[in-house]
Amino acid sequence: MSKENSSGAISIAPFRYALGVEYVGAAYRGWQLQAFDNVPTIQAEVERALSVIADHPVQVVCAGRTDAGVNASHQVIHFDSWSERDERAWVLGTNSHLPDDISIKWATKVPGCFHARFSAKERRYRYLIYTSPSRPAILAGGVTWTHRKLDTEKMQQAAEHLLGEHDFTSYRAVGCQARSPVREIRQLSVYRSGQLIVIDVSANAFLHHMVRNIAGVLMAVGSGQRSPDWALEVLRAKDRRQGGVTAPPDGLYFVDVRYPDLFKLPKVPLGPHFLQTSD
Repeated sequence: MSKENSSGAISIAPFRYALGVEYVGAAYRGWQLQAFDNVPTIQAEVERALSVIADHPVQVVCAGRTDAGVNASHQVIHFDSWSERDERAWVLGTNSHLPDDISIKWATKVPGCFHARFSAKERRYRYLIYTSPSRPAILAGGVTWTHRKLDTEKMQQAAEHLLGEHDFTSYRAVGCQARSPVREIRQLSVYRSGQLIVIDVSANAFLHHMVRNIAGVLMAVGSGQRSPDWALEVLRAKDRRQGGVTAPPDGLYFVDVRYPDLFKLPKVPLGPHFLQTSD
């Protein structure tokens, strides 16, 4: 059966696989391949390792491209292959060729109509903030640190303004290449987990820097620099210059993707795994 491959061309490779990928983004310039081969990216590492196991060059498609420094506990990818391998080979075999900060968590064969990006119905991120007078040593690159005390109730009040379908121009990067700034935020909650504050957000899709810009606004509200209504003022402005500081990538995790049940993808606990939460 023919199907579109990662470049949009028609693939005649007989097998399509979906994989779950976990990674720490600190050492990489984001997910996506770059024009220069010496620029480290997660996609490049994953494709290199999969190509060894497949015994032919592999190109992958991801559910959501993450920026430099951004982490993932549950990125989903797909690729086409001429080689039939069992789950153990795709997971353990590929991991043996990956650096320690990237790991394949599961693998399964999927129908040719499955597409990691276009079949996705919802994506979910968590942004982790460590509040303490002194910076952390443990998880230094895995959380965003602030010495300021943050009021989670005020942050939640601000978050309520962003629920629903809106023009998120003020919350996307100036260089965002998405055709439309309209997105639908389906849930956005702020809560404490031990010494961490978690911003948990789900949407049909996200714009470039959208979650980090939301985090920047909510942190300004939580610290008392701005009122909760400022989040709505920023939204209505439709102007990125009104949106304040983009929060660092360190604390951002891509944690889930929802697909139609017909694809029967594995269900995994929401991450990151060290977070103390009941989901």
